[in-house]
Amino acid sequence: MVAQKITIEPVTRIEGHAKVTIQMNDDGNVEHAYLHINEFRGFEKFCEGRMVFEMPTITPRICGICPVSHHLASAKAGDAVVGAPPPRPASLLRDLMHMGQIIQSHGMHFFELAGPDLLLGFDSDPATRNVVGLIQANPELALKAVNLRKYGQEIIRILGGRRIHPNFAIPGGVNKALKAEERDIILAGVDEAIATTQVGVQIIKDWAAANMEDINKFGVFPSGYMSLVTPDDSLELYDGNLRMVDRNGELLERFDPSTYLDYIAEHVENWSYLKFPYYKKMGYPAGVYRVGPLGRLNAVKQIDTPLANEEFKIFKSLNGGKPVENTLYFHYARLIETLFALERVKVLLDDPDILSNDVLNTKHNFQGEGVGVIEAPRGTLIHHYWTNSYGQLERVNLIVATGHNNWAMCEAVDSVAKTYINGQEIREGLLNRVEAAVRAHDPCLSCSTHAVGQMPIIIDVVDPEGKTVKTLRRDG
Repeated sequence: MVAQKITIEPVTRIEGHAKVTIQMNDDGNVEHAYLHINEFRGFEKFCEGRMVFEMPTITPRICGICPVSHHLASAKAGDAVVGAPPPRPASLLRDLMHMGQIIQSHGMHFFELAGPDLLLGFDSDPATRNVVGLIQANPELALKAVNLRKYGQEIIRILGGRRIHPNFAIPGGVNKALKAEERDIILAGVDEAIATTQVGVQIIKDWAAANMEDINKFGVFPSGYMSLVTPDDSLELYDGNLRMVDRNGELLERFDPSTYLDYIAEHVENWSYLKFPYYKKMGYPAGVYRVGPLGRLNAVKQIDTPLANEEFKIFKSLNGGKPVENTLYFHYARLIETLFALERVKVLLDDPDILSNDVLNTKHNFQGEGVGVIEAPRGTLIHHYWTNSYGQLERVNLIVATGHNNWAMCEAVDSVAKTYINGQEIREGLLNRVEAAVRAHDPCLSCSTHAVGQMPIIIDVVDPEGKTVKTLRRDG
């Protein structure tokens, strides 16, 4: 077979640089498929020497899609380093900003990144399988989707001064109180945002009903699951303890996030720069787990807001009460969390402390080490800082959601490739399904490897002798 090289446009719908190698056997079936994360990793290293109070404004530059998550996790780590727990009003305001991040990121992912596959079809023309195609197919829905993301971004702007890379959270609290008129502006848009999210929920449920065959064979495999939880094991995205369950949903551990190194280790493979976290007591690969929307809803027992909890009950029934293993259900879980975040906005804005001016703890009890953990849209995000006595960073450790999900993404890529590429002509739509296995996890590869430079996605199809027979590339 003559080697071919095909360039596919437009830009693929993930954030970062990935390469998929599909190893074929003599029968034209997939022997194994690998997901390679081959970006430069260096953010932890060049943060060394910076002052801890600078980190909430430095680390959001890791990513323009989820800067708020790094901003808040960094501030939480800073709280611990300087020994200054934030006053309750400051924690409420941070939580509110975090809900804005969840809303804008989840909304963008479902409607604009995953939506073209779900609404236009995996096999549709790649020239129109994008946001523009969605607008042409359903302009009313596209406008609602844009407004949903805009609403989440507006929450971030009101609190942090701008939609991207906000300046708000600092060690010990936040630098700005919320005004009554700003609260009212946020409240005025929440019902419309809830209605749009409910439209999305119905879309994914209708799509699932019509495509159950795909759902039941598309990246379905067991793993553990992990999430922050409230004291009664409800869904929690800003604070709390970490809860880890096994493939059957049985409790493995419930632990203080600051002790994560006692429970989580990282495995290395020679074909990826991205490490593979796992539960220490079970070893690798038995101890691998998933995070993010699917991981969270499998790890928690309930949701503390009514609309989201009703959908959560339906989600839990999908596999008879056992963990939901289907990769494509990440999208359903994502919308359930969006509902929760919108309902949570109402709860937070109804709290009398939300308008308090008591937003900064200036009494420090310096510790020199601190861990900040938050549930970013893509999953559990860990910032761990060690400083000298002046608060200057000596060491930094970051484990982001895409890292936690690395094994699951690799497993999904392999599973989907073997399911859909089986001897027939290798069409673009089949390879798009392999990409969609990665896309369902909403990977932020720049976050996970702290990339520099161009970020294309490359898929190589390799014969048994190791010869590349086909390359598909989408340039970033």
